[in-house]
Amino acid sequence: MKMNEHWIEIGRVEDIPRRGARVVRTAAGDIALFRTVEDEVFALQDQCPHKGGPLSQGIVSGRKVACPLHDWKVALDTGLAVAPDEGCAARFPVRLKDGKVSLCLTPDDNCPNP
Repeated sequence: MKMNEHWIEIGRVEDIPRRGARVVRTAAGDIALFRTVEDEVFALQDQCPHKGGPLSQGIVSGRKVACPLHDWKVALDTGLAVAPDEGCAARFPVRLKDGKVSLCLTPDDNCPNP
């Protein structure tokens, strides 16, 4: 575990719609938890790297989410925009245990520095 990691229990995996998202509001901003058809759960900053659109309102397809504003695709497992687009949404660690979802409020260092 990294220092300063803060984990919170979110609820059950079934609380997140398949191919959809649930938003967790934090002091640092909104975090979107996404659930795939295969019941994988990912968490990203709820902000598209393009124009800041709410990724939580996009449609999940496979392991990507489409931004509802301009249809940019963002990979759920990395937070990176899918080529040819460029950008990154911060990714947050998620744990699944006995059907319960926990979220780490400390983001991974997945976005390259400008």
